[in-house]
Amino acid sequence: MKGRDKELVSARDRKLYERYYYWTEVQRLRFDDALHVLSTEEFFISESRIMQIIRKLISEGYEIEKGKRLKRPGFCGFRGCRPKAKPSDVQPSLFPELFQ
Repeated sequence: MKGRDKELVSARDRKLYERYYYWTEVQRLRFDDALHVLSTEEFFISESRIMQIIRKLISEGYEIEKGKRLKRPGFCGFRGCRPKAKPSDVQPSLFPELFQ
């Protein structure tokens, strides 16, 4: 069998998410400090990869235990976490003649 075992990668991702939950929600560590601990002391993968995994599991609605899940982050630490502004949400320009 070539390549990575998808079940092992999935199990690693779930464990990483649980550890992120522990560091941020139980120990109340700031998210950037939690990423650093996970990257350098526990999983030995880049912080950007950890963020991708966490973002993916949050969007899938993965729960640690029944009812225990992370909310979508309200900060911009995760790219793409906030919906993009719709044209109706954008304020009109004060100088519309310049942008025609």
